[in-house]
Amino acid sequence: MSGSEAAVNDVQGAVSLSVRTKSLDHSTLSNDQSKSRLSELNGTDYHISLPSGEQYSGSLVGNSPEGSGTYTWSDGSTYEGQWRFGVRHGYGKLQWPSGAFYEGEFSGGYINGSGSYTRSDRAVYNGRWRLNLKHGLGYQTYPNGDIFEGSWIKGAPQGHGKYTWTNGNVYMGNVNGGKISGKGTLTWTNGDSYEGSWLDGHMHGFGVYTWVKLYGGGTYVGTWTRGLKDGKGTFYPKGRKILESSQQMYLNALRKRGLLPDLRKQNNNNRVVNNVSLERRWSMSEIVLEGGVDDDDEMMNIDIDMPILEREYMQGVLISELVLSDRFCKRREKRLAREIKRPGEQIIKGHRSYDLMLSLQLGIRYSVGRITPIPMREVRTADFDPRSGYMRSFPKEGSPQTPPHQSEDFKWKDYCPIVFRNLRAMFKIDAADYMMSICGNDALRELSSPGKSGSIFFMSQDDRFMIKTLRKSEVKVLLRMLQNYHLHQCRYENTLLTKFFGLHRIIPSSGQKFRFVVMGNMFCTELRIHRRFDLKGSSLGRSANKVEIDENTILKDLDLNYCFYLEPSWRDSLLQQIEIDSKFLESEQIMDYSLLLGIHYRAPQNLRYGLGIVAEDEDEISPRGLVLVPRGSDDVSVIVGSHIRGSRLRATTSSTFGDEEVDLLLPGTARLQIQLGVNMPARAEHIPGHDGGSTHRQMFHEAYDVVLYLGIIDILQEYNTTKKIEHAYKSVKFNSVSISAVDPTFYSQRFLGFIKKVFPPNSVVV
Repeated sequence: MSGSEAAVNDVQGAVSLSVRTKSLDHSTLSNDQSKSRLSELNGTDYHISLPSGEQYSGSLVGNSPEGSGTYTWSDGSTYEGQWRFGVRHGYGKLQWPSGAFYEGEFSGGYINGSGSYTRSDRAVYNGRWRLNLKHGLGYQTYPNGDIFEGSWIKGAPQGHGKYTWTNGNVYMGNVNGGKISGKGTLTWTNGDSYEGSWLDGHMHGFGVYTWVKLYGGGTYVGTWTRGLKDGKGTFYPKGRKILESSQQMYLNALRKRGLLPDLRKQNNNNRVVNNVSLERRWSMSEIVLEGGVDDDDEMMNIDIDMPILEREYMQGVLISELVLSDRFCKRREKRLAREIKRPGEQIIKGHRSYDLMLSLQLGIRYSVGRITPIPMREVRTADFDPRSGYMRSFPKEGSPQTPPHQSEDFKWKDYCPIVFRNLRAMFKIDAADYMMSICGNDALRELSSPGKSGSIFFMSQDDRFMIKTLRKSEVKVLLRMLQNYHLHQCRYENTLLTKFFGLHRIIPSSGQKFRFVVMGNMFCTELRIHRRFDLKGSSLGRSANKVEIDENTILKDLDLNYCFYLEPSWRDSLLQQIEIDSKFLESEQIMDYSLLLGIHYRAPQNLRYGLGIVAEDEDEISPRGLVLVPRGSDDVSVIVGSHIRGSRLRATTSSTFGDEEVDLLLPGTARLQIQLGVNMPARAEHIPGHDGGSTHRQMFHEAYDVVLYLGIIDILQEYNTTKKIEHAYKSVKFNSVSISAVDPTFYSQRFLGFIKKVFPPNSVVV
C-alpha cells in the first residue's frame, strides 16, 4: 500500500481533515509477498507492512481494502472501520497522535454524515459533517465548559443557535460566520437582557434592553450602532403598570414584524436542535462585561415614580431628553403598534430573500426606466407575444447597460412590457410612483404564503402592490390569456379580477429561476382590515387550521358565520360583475379562483368575544355608524382607493340623495370614495344557528356596521389534465360538489351561487 496523508487543521476549533488512501499495489509489498499470495487472500483478513512503516490489517478485494480494516500511518495516526474501493466509507474511527479522534460516518474517503470529534484539549463536537467540514446541526462543548447548540454551513457557524457560557449567560438567535449577527436575545446571569439586532457580536440596529436592578429596573427601546445607543429611543421605568399592556402589545408587534426576535420561534428551533453545535469564533468578553452596565452617566437607582423619557443619543452620548406623560406614551405606542402590525416581515440584510429582493427591485427599475421614454400607443397583437419581451444580464460589477449592485449576478426577463405599461396607465399608475413604491429606499415585506402553492409574496412598504412568485405553468396560462384579459379590463372598468401590472423572471447565478407577477393590493386602505376571507364556494378542507387567529389570518368558507346586506342596487351591480368575471374565467378554462373579502368593523369592541378582535386602536375614530354623504365637490378631500378606475356608486334607493353619487364619511377619519369592491358600507348579521348558539349570540349585538373590500384572486389555475385526475380521485372519496377541482362551468355556477348567499337580498337601505 502506498503512503497516506493525514493533515489536521484545528484552527479555532474548525477541523479540516485531508486523508487520501490509494489502492493497494503488489509492488509496494515486502519481498516475501507475491502476486499469487495476494490472489489467495482476496476477501480474507490479512496484515500488510509497507516499506514506509505504515501497516494495514483487514480484508482485501483485488488490490484494495474492502470491508473492515485498520490502517496505521508512520506518525501513529490510525483508522479503524469500513472501507470501499480502497477509501474510508461507512462507519469508522480516526485517531491522531495528539489524542484527538473522530468516530462516525465516512463517505468516499471524507468525513461525511453524523459523527463525534474530540480535540486534544477535550473539546467535543457531536453533529453533522459534509466533506470534512462541519455542516448541519451539531452540539459543541468547550474546554472551559461553554456549550453551543446550533447550525454550521461549510465549516462555519451560520444560522440559528444557542450559546451558554459557564457563568450562566445565554444567547439565543442567529449567527453569521461564527459571530452573533441578525436577530437574537442575550440574557445575563443578573437577569438583564437585550433582544434585537446584532452585527459582528455588537448590538446594532433596533432592540430592547431590560435592566433588573440598575435604575431600579426598566426598559429602553431604541437603536444601537456597534454596541452604543445611537438615535432616538424611549426609557420605561419599572413599575409603570398603566403602560405594561400597551408596551407588551407594541413589543409583540415588533416581533411579528421581524424587527425583534420571535421568542416562540427561537424556542421551537431550540427543540429541533438536538445534537447540534457551533464553534466559539467570536469574542464575547465585551458583551459579557456590558451585562448590567449602561453607557449613561447616571449610575444610580431611580425612584419608581420616574417618568417615561424620550432620549436621543449620538454614538452612546445622551444629547437630549424629553419627559413623556403616561397618556401620550400609551397612545403613541398604540399608533406604532398599529403601523407595525401590518402583515409580513421586513426584508433586511441577512434575510433569506434579501438578494432576491435587490435583484427584483433593480430589474423593475431598469424595465420601467427603459420603456417610459417610448411614446404611448395602442397595444398591438404582436405585443402579446411572449417573445416581445427582452432579457438582460446584470453582472455584479455592472455593465454598459446596467449599474453595479450588491446582489449576486442575475439574468432578468421582462414579459410583454408594452401590454403591462398599458395596464398600469389604465389604472393611472405613474411610472415614477410605481418605481418609488417597489424600488425605493424602503425594503419590501415578505408575507407568509396563505395557500398550498408555496409561492413567495412580497408587499411594497406603502401597501399598494403585491408581488407573487409563479409556477411556470401559471406564467404560461397568464401569457395565453393575456390578450383576452387585457380586453376584459378595457371593457369592464368595474371588473373585480386581480389587477396585473408586470410579469418578470429572475435567474440568479445560483441557477434557480424565479417568476414574478406584480399585482394591485386590494387591501390598500386607510381603514384597518379586521378579518380576511378566501371564499371559493366549496367545503372540503375549507376552514382555517390555525389555533391562533389574528387579523392577518386568511379564513375560509366554513369559517364565515356572517352574511352581508348591501344597498340593493349595489348588490345587483356586485353580483352582475361577479357573474361577468366568472363567465370570462370559465371561457378561459380557469377554476379554483376565490373571492377575497376584507372586513372593517366599525364597532370591534362588541366583537371581542365573537371574533377575538380587540379595539386597542379604535379610540381615534367614532366606533359606530356609517354616514353616506353626497359626492364631495372638493375631490381633494376624498380618499380614493389604490389603482381604482371604476365608477362611483349611487344611492339609488335613498330618498335623501335620490340618484346621486355618494361618499362614505367616517366621523373623525375621512371621506372615502365608494366603488364596486372598494369602501363599500354594509350591514353584517350573524347567521342564526351557525357557530355559537344563543349563549354565544348574547355576547354581542346581532348586526354590525362594516366596510367591505373584495376582489377575485388566484385566476391562473387552468383545468388541465392534473386537475381532471384530481377531480376523478376526490370524487370517489368525497362528494364531488364539495371539492375545488371541478369543471370550470360547474365551478363558476357554484361560485356565484355561494356569493349570492353571502350577500342576500336586502330591502332596507344601508
